[in-house]
Amino acid sequence: MKSNRELSLKLMVVLAKSYKLIMDQAVKDMKKYGLSTSEFTVLELLYHKGRFPLQQIGDKILVTSGSITYNIDKLEKKGLLKRLPSPDDGRVTFAEITPEGKELFDRIFPEHAEVIENLMKGLAPEEKKTAISLIKKLGKSAKKEG
Repeated sequence: MKSNRELSLKLMVVLAKSYKLIMDQAVKDMKKYGLSTSEFTVLELLYHKGRFPLQQIGDKILVTSGSITYNIDKLEKKGLLKRLPSPDDGRVTFAEITPEGKELFDRIFPEHAEVIENLMKGLAPEEKKTAISLIKKLGKSAKKEG
């Protein structure tokens, strides 16, 4: 019987390998639309959540603030998002998807969602619910340790 330590190490390897395989395919799909992973995830956030403070985007999509500024600049130049100053707080700037960005995502997001669904087809719906719950629990526990 494996020890708790051996099981922990095995789980780490399995999670890392699975994540890499799934993300490699997801990233490949994102790039086929001419967007970097960061650009795609920024647009996806704005597409689903609407106007969002620039200062909070990095935390939401797990990207550094310097990288966010660079990607916001690129997306703005492509006409896919715009910056808007907050009417209530001069220190806050929002990012908002433009009609062109929304039109692009209306077209590409269903295809991308299908790719993700196919990547996850190895689990039945109930297994996905269980996996989500267990991985969240693991993340919360790891956050406490860090």
